[in-house]
Amino acid sequence: MKVNEFDFNLPEHLIAQTPLKDRTKSRMLVVDPESGGIEHNAFSDIPKYLKPGDCLVLNDTRVLPARLYGIKSETGAKIDVLLLKEEADNTWKTLVKPAKRVKKGTTLSFGEGRLTATCIEEGDQGERLLSFAYEGGTFLEILDQLGEMPLPPYIREQLNDKERYQTVFSKHIGSVAAPTAGLHFTEELIEKLQNKGVHVAYITLHVGLGTFRPVSVENVEEHEMHGEYYQISKGTANLLNKVRKDGRRIIAVGTTSARTLETVAQNSPKEFDEQSGWTDIFIYPGYAFKGIDGLITNFHLPQSTLIMLVSAFAGKDLIMKSYEEAVNAEYRFFSFGDSMLILEGSISHP
Repeated sequence: MKVNEFDFNLPEHLIAQTPLKDRTKSRMLVVDPESGGIEHNAFSDIPKYLKPGDCLVLNDTRVLPARLYGIKSETGAKIDVLLLKEEADNTWKTLVKPAKRVKKGTTLSFGEGRLTATCIEEGDQGERLLSFAYEGGTFLEILDQLGEMPLPPYIREQLNDKERYQTVFSKHIGSVAAPTAGLHFTEELIEKLQNKGVHVAYITLHVGLGTFRPVSVENVEEHEMHGEYYQISKGTANLLNKVRKDGRRIIAVGTTSARTLETVAQNSPKEFDEQSGWTDIFIYPGYAFKGIDGLITNFHLPQSTLIMLVSAFAGKDLIMKSYEEAVNAEYRFFSFGDSMLILEGSISHP
């Protein structure tokens, strides 16, 4: 299967640069893999598509303000650092630009010296292992003051409110990108769904480096995913098993939740159980889903692993048709864009 089979034409003006003031006011394209139907709606109307006993699974990861702008201590050259993963106390795997200026032994300064870093190891594709030093407070406190949200490169507008790139249910800090399908929910909407009898469960997957790396191979099967940490609690596992036993549906909110549930389902085929670890699961057409019955997601980049995942779930032809429909209807795309609900039986008469 070729990567270019997942390409589509996207006018630049459809890439959402800023979030909507009201999270629930995004549009929602509803796709029914069973009937092949497509219809247009608003995200605030999602309760009408869900039934009592259904379960929404949300990713409660919280985004680290992981982008630091500093200077090279020796020359004053500007350096852009993106924190990726904490390898040890105050030692982080990072993505550095321009990487050629940061060699082993190079020192960097941030916030007029409030935070410094020394490169202790050079890696491939701009990766550097940095050891950070500071005085007073904790690293996260200083990062909260000096760091910025690591918005994707296609967003060029400044984000005035950091919390707008967090879900309202974010809890466990550790991601370098938001699980963007969850950005459409408010506490009021979640309460409305629960009052209808819809269960809400939480898992954690810390979004990592793969979010920033394009698929660089020609054949889909040759692509390798980066590992990301996930966790599912005993309470969530028990709830999901009850939902399954009752014959109700599990709807993943976002591709991160979907990948987590599919990882758990692969590890424990008979039922969900409490577990944590690292997953590099790569889902593309031909994959047989075991953990989810529905998916809420945003619109993804052409030729990305995310559009491959939704194509695996709904069928490539239907997804590419849906994306064409969304472009023609001028939906807003990517992180701050509109949403898609993929759910069998959601449209009676296409």
